[in-house]
Amino acid sequence: MSTKLPDNADLSLLRTLAKELRRAYAGGNPAAVARVRAVHPHAGEEIQLRDAQLVIAREHDFAGWRDLAASVVTQQSGGRDLHRWFAVELNNGTWDALDNGLSEHSPRAEREEALYAAYASTYHWMQAGTVANHGRGEHLIATVAVTIGMVEVAAPHAARYAELIEQHPAAFADWDRAFAAEALARVASRSGDPGAAKLRDEAHRIAEALPDVEDRRICLARLAAQPW
Repeated sequence: MSTKLPDNADLSLLRTLAKELRRAYAGGNPAAVARVRAVHPHAGEEIQLRDAQLVIAREHDFAGWRDLAASVVTQQSGGRDLHRWFAVELNNGTWDALDNGLSEHSPRAEREEALYAAYASTYHWMQAGTVANHGRGEHLIATVAVTIGMVEVAAPHAARYAELIEQHPAAFADWDRAFAAEALARVASRSGDPGAAKLRDEAHRIAEALPDVEDRRICLARLAAQPW
């Protein structure tokens, strides 16, 4: 158990601090370089988020980020509502991996960890969340699977997301429909479906029609992301 963990520890804040440390290190900030080199003496010009998270964990007297996270969630929840906590944490960690360049060429361990985390997040949402949370978990699984080249795994999850939206239309937001169209189009494109271009155009049409500016920006950014 750490002697440095404050009583009001916030894992979201600690995650943000790790991201800031990563950026500062890449920018050559002397203090950031010193902190990173204390844990990673042979670090190159850039580090991964997990490297920065390890630095944060060590600075709080934990062996690693998972130990730190487990201690924080126990402190925050008193053991209550752990399904929701794990759902959020696994979801955020998986999107971090995607944003940090996960691909079919990533090390096998990284690909497996991201896919299993997506499944685990969805499982926990199914225990503690809504049908919309479940659907978005299906999208996450499909996104990871298609990103790492497992199109046959992605396909049923993309379809399940669309199916849940169709079955429970009032439970989902407008942007869910854009994300579902994007996932189906991406799977079609990666599997060589001749109708993929039409599906992608439809996904763009739905995204462009979103009334909320930020929702539209996020959906279009997802459509612009690789792989196709």
